Amino acid sequence: MDYAAGPFGARPFVVVATALIDGGGEGPSVSGMETSDTTAAPGAAPVPREGGRQVIPRPAGARAGTPAPWAGLAPERRAAITVARVGEAVSAPRETPDWAQRVPPDGFPDPGAPSAVLVAVFEEKGEARVILTRRSAHLRSHRGEVSFPGGRLDGEETAEDGARREAAEEIGLDPGLVEVVGQLSAVTTFASGSFITPVVGILGARPRLVASPEEVDYVFDVSLAQLADPGIFREEWWQVPGRVPLLGGTPFPVWFFELPDDTVWGATARMLVDLLRLVLGV
Repeated sequence: MDYAAGPFGARPFVVVATALIDGGGEGPSVSGMETSDTTAAPGAAPVPREGGRQVIPRPAGARAGTPAPWAGLAPERRAAITVARVGEAVSAPRETPDWAQRVPPDGFPDPGAPSAVLVAVFEEKGEARVILTRRSAHLRSHRGEVSFPGGRLDGEETAEDGARREAAEEIGLDPGLVEVVGQLSAVTTFASGSFITPVVGILGARPRLVASPEEVDYVFDVSLAQLADPGIFREEWWQVPGRVPLLGGTPFPVWFFELPDDTVWGATARMLVDLLRLVLGV
């Protein structure tokens, strides 16, 4: 199905943002949004502001965390994040940072089935923008949640090839348009039992996309500068018995990005935090 026609290209269970179509305008892309501070004091009960259809299983003892790691940066450092800046940060050699080592895996000792997602970034008006999807309500797991296109690897498939293939299947992104520049820290998940490698790929321009209604309800993009707005980031600390058996139920941080119509959280939010910390140098 081609969604080039019409301002939103609506089909059953699918809404594709005009901003993701050739020559499209702003559409439902997240831009120019107003933010408000809904962050509770550290240690207090969190103040959720959730959009979208996802169900967040917040435990009763959840507590608010600290502000965004980049909250103390001058606004100009958080603005005008270009694709070149992303590519340089992601491709540079690095060790696993201390902050990442302190974040426990969201799963069991077995790292799970190898999977990959594509963190596709393109530039428009001097701003790097990342492509996200809202998963279909008909899927077995993570239904209605915001995620990167991706899935399980086939056989001996590499993470790079798997991420490209999944993006082609889910949103019709031509694999030949993707220049892989590196990977983010791998993430393990409890719900789906996956070991996920986030593959960062650069696109030369805004792509033409065709969404798969069986897997994707909605496709949109958001600039990294907007994600770096401290007003949309929220941290909570959760303690779920048996959730992190290696650490005996130790509290762990859960991160959220509160967009106008969706809440990005879980593994996708962890990947975005990793990306933003690399790019912003925090």
